[in-house]
Amino acid sequence: MFDCIVVGSGPAGATASYFLAKKGHSVLLLDKVSLPRYKPCGGGVSPVIAQWFDFDFTPVIETTVNRVEFTWKLGDPVQVSLKDIEPMWMVKRDKFDYLLVQEAQKAGAQLQDNTEVTAIAFKDNQWQVTTTNGTFNGTYLIAADGVKGKLAQWLGFKPREEFIGATLEVPCSVEKPHQAYFDFGSLKNGYIWNFPKSDGYTISGGCFKGKNQPQEIKQQLTNYAKELGLDLSQSQYSEYALSLWADHQPLHTNHALLAGESAGICDPLLGEGIRPSILTGLRAAEAIDQALGNDDQALANYSQIIQKEWGADMVLASRLAGIFYQFPKVVYKVGVKRPSAAQIMAKILCGELRYSDVTEKAMQRLKKRLIPGFGG
Repeated sequence: MFDCIVVGSGPAGATASYFLAKKGHSVLLLDKVSLPRYKPCGGGVSPVIAQWFDFDFTPVIETTVNRVEFTWKLGDPVQVSLKDIEPMWMVKRDKFDYLLVQEAQKAGAQLQDNTEVTAIAFKDNQWQVTTTNGTFNGTYLIAADGVKGKLAQWLGFKPREEFIGATLEVPCSVEKPHQAYFDFGSLKNGYIWNFPKSDGYTISGGCFKGKNQPQEIKQQLTNYAKELGLDLSQSQYSEYALSLWADHQPLHTNHALLAGESAGICDPLLGEGIRPSILTGLRAAEAIDQALGNDDQALANYSQIIQKEWGADMVLASRLAGIFYQFPKVVYKVGVKRPSAAQIMAKILCGELRYSDVTEKAMQRLKKRLIPGFGG
């Protein structure tokens, strides 16, 4: 019998396991695959997460980024140095995620990988979790099994809309290891981001509005890489689902919480997912710790806390995304291309600014350009 069973060992699940174990609770962390595992992802991580942990992430940081280049269809560039911002981390998810898992194990969590959950049932005030390697019981349950995971549905949560993301890993020498690239216009309803690693580039694309076809994303990522003169003979292409924050809905139910991409936490404008996943894992651990201490409102409070600390900002991000992806060229010209605006985007990605700090001013500026006579 465990105090909590966590399903999914990504950033959310591993973080929740770590903090619950640190509090002295018995934790079982389940994952359906063997760890460490490859995970397609751009791999940009805000350095602000370091303040939430008491261990060092340096061993899994491939490089850091302190300069960003924005382009429109690989032209019309603007380069921005990140001023007064700690450089963004570039990581590979197999190493980054596994570090979190290992730290959770050191803290006392029990890992059972290569173990797929096949059924769950709430009986006698506890969760019975049936897996391919036996049945386990826990007082509380955290569903952190990702966009394609089954637990959210089994727990009775409504399905979330899925969007397409893809990654092209290109091994090569990196000329500018501290510069990241964002290209707009090449990919309809989204954008392309290119992050350096120690041994190559991770070129990613995401579609955050409408229904792009997978072959379209693959073609555009390939075209982008070829325009840069990269050799794709050893490249690796992967597709995955994205679940963007659309609106607020409860993230709790009877003795259970959703965390990470199971909770649909990705930024609907920029696609950021690692930092909010870790945030939900941290807050989920706090909520279950309180619930184990007989706080009857702890799980409901978790839903409210995530809405306040992340969801409210994502509503604003969604408003901006609606304009950005409807009028991308205009927004690039009057928004992204301005050095101050590019600096703001970088600060949002690094966790130094919130959308609530900038959205009203940005909307006013965009409306003046998009609506004749507005503000004049």
